[in-house]
Amino acid sequence: MRPKLLGLIAAAIALWPGTADGADAAGRGAYLFATAGCAECHTDRAGKGAALAGGRRLKTPFGDFYSPNITPDPEHGIGRWSEDDFGRALRDGVAPDGSHYFPVFPYASYTLMTDRDIRDLRTYIFSLTPRATPNKPHRVDPPFGWRFLVPFWKWLYFTSGPFTPDPGRTSRWNRGAYLVRALGHCGECHTPRGWLGGPLDGMDMAGTGQGPEGSPIPNITPDADTGIGRWSDSDYDSLLKMGMTPDGDFVEGAMGEVVESTTGRLNESDLKAIIHYLKSLPAVSNRVEKEDKDKKGEKEPWE
Repeated sequence: MRPKLLGLIAAAIALWPGTADGADAAGRGAYLFATAGCAECHTDRAGKGAALAGGRRLKTPFGDFYSPNITPDPEHGIGRWSEDDFGRALRDGVAPDGSHYFPVFPYASYTLMTDRDIRDLRTYIFSLTPRATPNKPHRVDPPFGWRFLVPFWKWLYFTSGPFTPDPGRTSRWNRGAYLVRALGHCGECHTPRGWLGGPLDGMDMAGTGQGPEGSPIPNITPDADTGIGRWSDSDYDSLLKMGMTPDGDFVEGAMGEVVESTTGRLNESDLKAIIHYLKSLPAVSNRVEKEDKDKKGEKEPWE
């Protein structure tokens, strides 16, 4: 029995913090691909673009960014990227030619991914169909479109390195933190930003007036008034699985895509871990954003 027990322990270690099954690299990569939301940003659905061929417009206060082609096409995609190139892009936000990516690419979150998850994600992406679709140039106002300034932004706001589990927390909490902070990169949209695009101190996950599509992003902290502190576990579960809000409505837009392509495809264990982690966050009141929406007659995406 002892060899079998040791085998089970080794398998559990190998899977943390990866998927909940023992699939091969491409299979794990497919699950990670969905969890990381790659398809939503890198596919121009509005323009009927091919999967992962880029071209989706990401509207920001600094201008319009267009997602790049990340198919294995050798000319317009990432087909010539080595394993190190791929890892450096996600871990450090640096392209194969040494240039720095704008932080609209959420490497500030993806840097938390484990080395194994990065490798398996690459394996899956490189198994997909190449698309020879040229990338679109960004339309960003100066100085925010000056790429040579990105290292300064990184110096202020970016720390490279994989996620470190908190030994004082449960495995469920740590798994939820990894899913929310690293793969799901929830804070990229749900945390308000300052004028330089850095996250505001003390406002983690508190919502913002303008997300990637120009629409308001809600407060997802447990604040009872401006957040989702009154939600039950079943409310969280219904939203993440099928996009249904506590009042019986359904989310649309960017969050609708997240449910369809990401949270709706997660296994039960990971969904529970996400809910457990979100409920543990400090409650943050974002009265300013709420009052601003009220004045404009706007509603949260799930209201």
